[in-house]
Amino acid sequence: METAAPRSAHTFHIPVMGTGYTVDTPLRVAKYGISSVISLVDDTLVEQMRAHHARLNGRPYEEIAGDEDDSRARRITAYLDLIDKLVAAQVADLQEEPFTSDSDITRYFEMLPESPQKQFYLDMLSCDDPNEKERFQQELRTLAVPGSIDVNIMSKLDCDAYRGSEKLAPEFADAMAALRGYANSTLHSSIVFSAGMNPRLYAYIAQFDDFFPNENGTLKKKIILKVSDYRSALIQGKYLAKRGLWVSEFRIESGLNCGGHAFPTTGRLLGPILEEFRVNRDTLPGKLHKLYQKGLTSANRQTPETPYEVRVTIQGGIGTADEDSLMLEHYLADGTGWGTPFLLVPEVTNVDDEHLEKLQVADESEVILSDSSPVGVPFWNLRDSASEASRQVRVDEGKPGSVCPKSHVKLNAEFTKTPICLSSRAYQRTKLKELDANQDLSDEQRDYLTTKVLAKSCICHDLAGGATIKSGADPEATPAICPGPGIAYFSQIASLDEMIGHIYGETSLLGEVDRPHVFIKELQLYVDYMRKEMAEVALGVSERTQEYFSEFATNMLDGINYYRSICDEVLTNIQDRFLSDLAELQETIEAPVAVAAT
Repeated sequence: METAAPRSAHTFHIPVMGTGYTVDTPLRVAKYGISSVISLVDDTLVEQMRAHHARLNGRPYEEIAGDEDDSRARRITAYLDLIDKLVAAQVADLQEEPFTSDSDITRYFEMLPESPQKQFYLDMLSCDDPNEKERFQQELRTLAVPGSIDVNIMSKLDCDAYRGSEKLAPEFADAMAALRGYANSTLHSSIVFSAGMNPRLYAYIAQFDDFFPNENGTLKKKIILKVSDYRSALIQGKYLAKRGLWVSEFRIESGLNCGGHAFPTTGRLLGPILEEFRVNRDTLPGKLHKLYQKGLTSANRQTPETPYEVRVTIQGGIGTADEDSLMLEHYLADGTGWGTPFLLVPEVTNVDDEHLEKLQVADESEVILSDSSPVGVPFWNLRDSASEASRQVRVDEGKPGSVCPKSHVKLNAEFTKTPICLSSRAYQRTKLKELDANQDLSDEQRDYLTTKVLAKSCICHDLAGGATIKSGADPEATPAICPGPGIAYFSQIASLDEMIGHIYGETSLLGEVDRPHVFIKELQLYVDYMRKEMAEVALGVSERTQEYFSEFATNMLDGINYYRSICDEVLTNIQDRFLSDLAELQETIEAPVAVAAT
């Protein structure tokens, strides 16, 4: 059985945001026991940040050029190794500091939530005996453990690599190389797989020893799956277990009430999804363990007799301490994810000054579920970002599309033998000509489809803009920024201490803003999403069926009934407003379905 490593008392993590917003967040928060996630999409950015932080910290740096053999994996390994060393040095320094009012070790314990570690710190403060106080402090130093330096791979972003016109072996594809870069690093942490299942990527994990139990039964590197429901978790968990790979955490994310890419369900709401996880929490590890033992035995690996821990965490739209407590206490989550609000914490994330100002004043109309992403799924986007302005200038000048400087989303082979990106100039020119020549389209249909083509942005480059501006790597960057809709309720720049105080209910950063409950907001987003899809059917540019919309509406109505059933138990302080919002949304859902059925 694995011996659990000491874990920070913090009950939240900072999820991956874009490619650049959290690319070096561990250097800002890990020493305080806070876990965060680095994106591995953009190896060019990773290399730029390695040069930047090596220079800042007096560390040696030797460039790994993009045209070198296996450069993507090697760049990622080198960057993660540097982050690992820098955080270790920060923690060692912190543990040696005196417990003065302005020291980092004092800040570490002051920011903790109620916990045995925090109580031990408070006991130290109240101790009058100098010798006893010193004993307290020495023990507290060992309790000041860092947060995890985790990484994220979007499984869908696995573009094959080419040298000229020659396609390279699968292990050089983007996601495969990123996995190898992480696997070869010195990190003792977790890798988050998001955006669905990638069989060849999952199979490749088994090539690396760090994902298997060592002689002490410890997993040096762990697997986290970001999932939308229990069924997906079970399917993917079993798939990996059969290969001797343990999923240490399932990270449940709202399908729509999140930042960045959205993966909407057919109206299945977060509350009922969480309930299914809650009901199955105790049996899930056992369901995976039998398959895991067989997988390890087949691979001639050490086999643990009892299951490893399976954590369940929740993220997507959580915005108050009460909502955070609901996830932890009622749904028995092991932790929560707080992303979007941290975009307004400059000491934590890379947002340039211009976009910090825009985020502070952004309302619900400024944060849109857009067609911007060339991945082909909805994407939350700040309407007036520099990236959007730059895209519109190209459209206005008759030069739509990007020159595709990084090529991480070359997924479309509609017009070419070698896949290209939907945001590229080559694709958009060809697609627009095809639409112009299609005589079967009405003017309204052609205009709508043209707008969707032109909406695609070069996000794999522009999402790095905040980091490259702040580091000086590219001061002229035009950042894209992808907050969740919850940013509309946060309007002030905050320190790390203030945001943590908000999360734990010691203060509030929301002021008097009229904010719907996280469950109500998600339901509103699903209603709007269904309306949009129905409008596309009416226009004749979608093949969604009446059966699809009936299932969508039924799932939402079932969710409403579920919310009513728990209202008396867990939502007593907001019950009247919550029930009123549910009734209004139910009426809205039933009306368009009735119209669509006629």
